[in-house]
Amino acid sequence: MARKPQATAPILDSTDSDGILQLGKYGRNPGYFGPVRYRSRWRKRQGMTQRGEIGGSMIDDDLKRFEENGAELPPPAEQGHVVHDGARVWYASFGSGRPVILLHGGLGHSGNFGYQVPDLVAAGYRVIAIDSRGHGRSTRDTRPFTYDLMATDVLAVMDCVGVERAALIGWSDGAIIALIAADQAPERVSGVLFFACKMDPSGNKPLAPTPALKRCFARHAKDYARLSATPDSFKDFVEAVSQMQRTQPNYSTSDLTRIRVPVRIVHAAHDEFIKSEHAEYLARSIPNASLTILPDVSHFAPLQRPEQFNAELNDFLRAVART
Repeated sequence: MARKPQATAPILDSTDSDGILQLGKYGRNPGYFGPVRYRSRWRKRQGMTQRGEIGGSMIDDDLKRFEENGAELPPPAEQGHVVHDGARVWYASFGSGRPVILLHGGLGHSGNFGYQVPDLVAAGYRVIAIDSRGHGRSTRDTRPFTYDLMATDVLAVMDCVGVERAALIGWSDGAIIALIAADQAPERVSGVLFFACKMDPSGNKPLAPTPALKRCFARHAKDYARLSATPDSFKDFVEAVSQMQRTQPNYSTSDLTRIRVPVRIVHAAHDEFIKSEHAEYLARSIPNASLTILPDVSHFAPLQRPEQFNAELNDFLRAVART
């Protein structure tokens, strides 16, 4: 029988050695995911300055820098297209070591991880960034977008670049793609970092446009015109992606219990799109999942405060390496 989400409140446990507040298991659910990590002291540990800098690096909470300059990948060691099921899927590979695959959000492209790739390469990982079909440099056919199909694209790229098993880092739509790939082929996935998305439409918040959202959308439009094989079709592209986002995926609680790889649900305290209750529900329902709440940031944390997001990313990858 599928487990139903519990409505009980979390029980306060302790503070870990990094000064991260942890919450223990949800009262009546002994199968709960373990500690919830609130990175509330991260700002203090990293040395937030009055000028809006963290540890000497920039922050971009309002996305003004992103709108003006975008975010780009460094020069890759390898790049190309994989022809798969009606699409030419672009990828780029950086560095060497344990493989990590980056999956971006809807309407964006892999360059949106521009602040993460150098950090991961420096930490000793082989990073593979993929433009989802129809996004960035990747093409698509005339079929509607589906997350299931995009998950098979990820596995096809892994086959092409000779990666048998990898950790998947998904942001927004990329998080869905990552989790579905882990469901489709668990033997290929060492773990999933699932940032800022849902696994059924009930997780969506009503959309309330903000200046940051408008800036992000403007940047996506510029990048689409610059990178896409169909640069004049941004409006149609947005409509097609939005239809997918409104109606997919449709994982039930029972479906989520099939996922057996380690999963870290990461939710931004000020996410514009996803309900915090849904993040908690996912972490309760996936057997080997944990939950981290990132303070001070929104749906765009990898761009807004890269060091904060990268600290969580590297912590997750170290944890996966120990399993």
